[in-house]
Amino acid sequence: MLRILSYTSGVPMKFEALFRPLQVGPYKLAHRVAMAPLTRMRAERDSFSPRPLNAEYYGQRATKGGLIIAEASPVLSQGRGNPATPGIYSDAQVSGWRKVVDAVHAKGGIIFLQLWHVGRVSHSSYHGGAMPVSASAIPIRAEGMKAMTADGKLADYETPRALETDEVKGIVEAFRQGAKNALAAGFDGVEIHGANGYLLEQFLQSRSNQRTDQYGGSIENRTRLLLEVTQAAIDVWGANRVGLRLSPHGIANDSAEPDPMPLYTHVVKALDKLGLAYLHLIEPRSSGAGRADVHWENVPSAMVLFRPHYSGVLMTAGGFTGETANAAIAEGHADIIAFGRIFISNPDLPRRLERDYPITPYNRATFYGGEEKGYTDYPVYDELTPA
Repeated sequence: MLRILSYTSGVPMKFEALFRPLQVGPYKLAHRVAMAPLTRMRAERDSFSPRPLNAEYYGQRATKGGLIIAEASPVLSQGRGNPATPGIYSDAQVSGWRKVVDAVHAKGGIIFLQLWHVGRVSHSSYHGGAMPVSASAIPIRAEGMKAMTADGKLADYETPRALETDEVKGIVEAFRQGAKNALAAGFDGVEIHGANGYLLEQFLQSRSNQRTDQYGGSIENRTRLLLEVTQAAIDVWGANRVGLRLSPHGIANDSAEPDPMPLYTHVVKALDKLGLAYLHLIEPRSSGAGRADVHWENVPSAMVLFRPHYSGVLMTAGGFTGETANAAIAEGHADIIAFGRIFISNPDLPRRLERDYPITPYNRATFYGGEEKGYTDYPVYDELTPA
C-alpha cells in the first residue's frame, strides 16, 4: 500500500527546485511534479464510466499536495475517438469519476480533469455511422496514420463533416456542461485540451481550418472557439481553477501550423489576460500523442519561446528526466513539470525523484486497454532493498 508522502525541509535532494512549494490558484502544491493526462482505455466499455480499477490507479499515484491531471474525457458522445475512454457527459460517468477523486483526495492530492473533444480524430463507428466532425471537411492524411474503430480495429480516417456555424455554439455548451459535471464529481479544477490535433486545435490551425465564417480565416477568428470554450469553463469554475493545454510545435494526429509562432503567440497572450490556474505546454521534442516514442533533436523549446508571453503559472511536459525537469524550474523557464510515461511505471515518482531512487522503465505494449497489467501492478520503491 502506498504511503502518503510528506515533503519536509532539511532533507538533502538532488532535484531541489522540483520540491519547492507553489501556489496554483487556490491550491498550494507541495512539489512541482505533476502527473500528465494519460489516455489508458480502461473505463467501462458500455457506459464509458471510470471503474474501481481506475480509482486504484489514480490513488496509487496521488501524493499529499501533488497535482494529477486526469485523462482526457469527452464532453459529449460526439467527441469520442477511442474505445474504453471515460467520458464526463453522463450521470454514471460523474459517479465513476467521484470514486477516483475520492481516492486521490484520501491521499491529500489535487486532481483536475482534462475536457476533450477529438473532432476528426475519430471514426463513424462511434457515431452510428455519422461522420466525425471538424472545423473543415479535411481528413487526416498523414502517412501510416489509422483511426481506431469502436471495436478496436484500425481503419483509414474518414473525411469529417464541417460543423455548421450554429453547431459551434453547441460545442461550447458541451464543454460548459462537462465543466459542470467535473465540478459535480468533486474535481479540484479542469484542464481544456487544446493540443495534439484534436478539435480545438483543428480550429486553431490553418491546415485543418478553411472556414469562412467567424471561426475561420484570421488568427483571431481561428482562436475564437478556444477562447469561448475557456470562458465557458471559467464561468463554471472561476479562472483560477481552469488550466489549458497547447502543443504549439506538435505534429500529433496530422497537426502542425506552418508557422506556429504568430498563431500561438496570439493565443498565449490572450490566455495570459484571463488569470488561469496554469498554461500547460507540450514540448516539441516529444510529440506523438502516445502512439510512439518521439524525440526530435534541435527543435525549439515551447517553454523558452512562450515564457516571455505568459506571466502566470507555466506547466510543460514532454520527455523530461529528473535532471532536465529540475533545470527547467531552476532556470525559470517553467513552474511545473508534467510527467507521463514514467509516472505510469513509477506510481511513487515524486518520492523517487525526491530521494534519487531508480526509475522503473515503462512497457509501451500495456499503455492502452487491458486490466491490471501495466496499470496498477507497477511496484513502489522499497527503501529496504539493497542498492
